[in-house]
Amino acid sequence: MNPEEREELARLLPSPGEPVLTSDRHDLLKDLLMRELTEQAQELPDIATAPGRRARAPRRRFAVIVVPLATAAAIVAAVLVGSVGSKTATTDADAVDLLNRIAEVAAAKKSVPVRDDQYIYVRTQGSMKFSEKDIRILREASWTAVDGKRAGLRRVTVLVGPPFRPRDPFSSYSKGTHDMRLSPDPNVATFRALQALPTDPDSLLEKIYAGTKGEGQTRESAALEKIGDILPDATLLPELDAALYRAAAKIPGVSVVTDAKDYKGRSGIGLSFKERDDRTVWVFDKKSLDFLGSADEALLAVGVADKAGETPAT
Repeated sequence: MNPEEREELARLLPSPGEPVLTSDRHDLLKDLLMRELTEQAQELPDIATAPGRRARAPRRRFAVIVVPLATAAAIVAAVLVGSVGSKTATTDADAVDLLNRIAEVAAAKKSVPVRDDQYIYVRTQGSMKFSEKDIRILREASWTAVDGKRAGLRRVTVLVGPPFRPRDPFSSYSKGTHDMRLSPDPNVATFRALQALPTDPDSLLEKIYAGTKGEGQTRESAALEKIGDILPDATLLPELDAALYRAAAKIPGVSVVTDAKDYKGRSGIGLSFKERDDRTVWVFDKKSLDFLGSADEALLAVGVADKAGETPAT
């Protein structure tokens, strides 16, 4: 390690008087980093054929990234400093108040009756990064079986992307519309499983912590990721929807973003969490306080369909 790299690491590491992580936490974070680097260096499969849950397209990365050892060491140091700092995260009282108001609005909505033979319909818009020069804009609709026992459907319309090319490993994401089968997956929570979640915020948060143990850099960041994943389906379950927002209000480091926009450019009021590394902002309509999605992915519609491929009536 040359003197410049040693000096850079010295600036990233906490000073002797600051609190430090326990050795087990230190090892866990190092393992997470190495796992991430390994996964990025491996050849990824064509995700168009992957069964299971709706793909988080805007967060999916395809480019192979090679990180020099000195850079990796610096990243580890930065992760450790960020984790130490997260223990002192403060919460904005206005943000907590906003989350509670959003929860009140959510709780006041009527629940939607859903049968086991129906499908939950979710439509979003976002982008998928294949390389630095290949970022495709797509609109996705998915139909997942309420009971999780039947195959669903994922329909992707690539609005901006290359035309179809023979032998293209990512041809399912060429410009146009592509249908993909969603096989039943026991590891994916069904709508019925969401209905069974506790609606007491404290109990719900503890259950989410337990279900995401070992995920993310901190249990709080993993919990926020899980809550964000559940929010679209939860719009059909008012009590759970409200409980999710109240549970999120209990996670330190939330702040208000007064002028936020979702991926489609719709303006709203946002909520940002210090525990989220990518600083993903949840965006809400300023008048109705309806969830619009985030800057990465706009939520366009949620409903219940009788058949896969059928668009629910508005």
